[in-house]
Amino acid sequence: MDRARKQPVLPRILALLGLSALSLINLPELSAQTARKPSPYEYRQGTAAQPSPSVNDAQAPAYLARIRSSDDFMRLARIYNAGTPLEIPHLIFTIDRAEPSRIYYINTPRYELHEHFVRREGLMQLNKATLNAQYKDPQRRFLFGTLSWQRDLPGYTYEFWEGDQLTPALLTQTDQLIHASFYDAIRFKTNSTLHEQTARSAALPFVTQEALLREQRFLPLNTGRAQGRLRIVSSTERVSDLSPHDIVVLDEVPIALPPIAGLVTQRPSTLLSHVNLLAKGWRIPNAYVHNAQAALRQYDGQWVELEVTPNNYRVRKIARPARTPAIATPTPARNLPRPDLSVTALQPLSALRARDSRHCGVKAANLGTLKSALPPAARVPDGFCVPFSQYQAAMLRLQIPQRLATLQQRPGFATDAAVRRNALTTLRAEISNAAPDPALSHLLQAQWQKQLQGRGVFVRSSSNSEDLPGFSGAGLYTTVPNVTRGDALVRAIQAVWASVYNFEAYEARSAAGLGQDAVAMAVLVQLAAPSDSSGVMITRDPFDAGRRHITYISAKRGLGIRVVEGKRQAEQVMYSNWSKAVQVLSRSAEDTQLVADVNGGVREVALTGSRQVLTDALITRLAAVGRSTRQALGGAEQDIEWAVVGDDIVILQSRPYVGGSNH
Repeated sequence: MDRARKQPVLPRILALLGLSALSLINLPELSAQTARKPSPYEYRQGTAAQPSPSVNDAQAPAYLARIRSSDDFMRLARIYNAGTPLEIPHLIFTIDRAEPSRIYYINTPRYELHEHFVRREGLMQLNKATLNAQYKDPQRRFLFGTLSWQRDLPGYTYEFWEGDQLTPALLTQTDQLIHASFYDAIRFKTNSTLHEQTARSAALPFVTQEALLREQRFLPLNTGRAQGRLRIVSSTERVSDLSPHDIVVLDEVPIALPPIAGLVTQRPSTLLSHVNLLAKGWRIPNAYVHNAQAALRQYDGQWVELEVTPNNYRVRKIARPARTPAIATPTPARNLPRPDLSVTALQPLSALRARDSRHCGVKAANLGTLKSALPPAARVPDGFCVPFSQYQAAMLRLQIPQRLATLQQRPGFATDAAVRRNALTTLRAEISNAAPDPALSHLLQAQWQKQLQGRGVFVRSSSNSEDLPGFSGAGLYTTVPNVTRGDALVRAIQAVWASVYNFEAYEARSAAGLGQDAVAMAVLVQLAAPSDSSGVMITRDPFDAGRRHITYISAKRGLGIRVVEGKRQAEQVMYSNWSKAVQVLSRSAEDTQLVADVNGGVREVALTGSRQVLTDALITRLAAVGRSTRQALGGAEQDIEWAVVGDDIVILQSRPYVGGSNH
């Protein structure tokens, strides 16, 4: 891969974050998830990715040897996202290390790539081998970098492509030349963990991507446009009447959320939280906006249009409709798979393959497939599936279909969310508190003792209404962690069955046009993993669908429950299979972790020491396991829950990644 094609443009993965990996793929249209500046090989005429002409004109010089003022900088700069919160002026520079060493601040709109400048100015004829050497060889002739204005620091930074194998000596030489020829204070910005180590070895101050992330004012989590009533809500736990007509402004991402029209939060969260994944599935606009509740207070209770674009957001007051508009029910990506009720025996995970999703659900079937496909790189904890037929038999015994039909005819059930919530709560209680079937209880406890030696288990959903292309169902159903007693195991399975009627699950299925009477719930009973760290990864860049060489990873210490809840920021990293570089977007904000309690359930313990969760070596291993998982499950991009136990990587779940806007 020709690394020079990625270096010349300052990339931005998150608002003001300044990541450096650029895709070389010509996309049909630019993915609209973030403000990452596209490579010249990505954007096309007339797209939003086009740079602004800035103040540069044909009379501007090809390069300057010194930048004496901001006017000099802007004469040579390319500007992306001009006039938006993500505006970023930048120029590329080349250092020729031949005696005497010289720095060229390059007319960036004229020379999009460093290699163009070097060739056209007659400095050197670069073939592929010599070009790649300019990023790898410690004795290279040229250094290729980018200099930009970070508006929210504020200040100037300079940087190199994340795959550049920079040495302390090369960085020191660059720093000396830039400080001697640039008019203002400027700092080195690291684009990989290797660059951080290099800066420390050179004893140079630097700005990390994490520091820039903390300064960001806006992040588009899902682009789109929606109309509805804007509501500023302190906590979703304090309101029970959110509807698909509401555009909700929250302090932080909630653990669960019914379908709404749009979402704005004022605290950064984990990209892969269940709520953010659901918002993608619902195709609603979703953004982080700094101090959003104060900024949007004037619209509270008003009908507005919210638009989230790749580089900005807009709220516009609109006339209140004469009557509440009808909720459009989208055509589902697929009907719910029809459960196979002929299989009644408990199914060991090791015996399951993709075809067994008919009686055990996609979650369990995927894990069975991975249990045989991933070793020795990773393992899947042992477990067994309670098939759909057992759920169906229990529901018929409790007359749940008839009770649901009666509830659905109750006055207000179809039109009043509060009525539905209360009715579904009653229905769940009837399932959870029902006397267990003695024969099934004996069967479950015998299987637990014989196959899993009575050890602690997680009891999880594996329904036919989750982990589907176009509908992930992330976080809709109940997981019961670390069950350690036989009687508690039976109750946990009933709790998972009952979660079919979780309010958020019922509402999400309705919004997706999925029939409530078609839902079936299998249950996965799986050995608990005493995780040292855990998290979620996506096998592509979640900001840009074309960048399949990227693996995005969120991680926290301890059990992974808090990663998918997303309430506090996780450690977030990106690994490029092209550059082999690790880019740190954020370190974990957690000061406690969840661990399994010997008496069952989980408990919270304090964290001490470094906030770093993952090493580069572990990130590289996780990315390789992610690629193997994607391949084993048919090539579709995957949203994977993982854990690390000692030196082992453990896969806990893998579902198709659902990403999309409503544009």
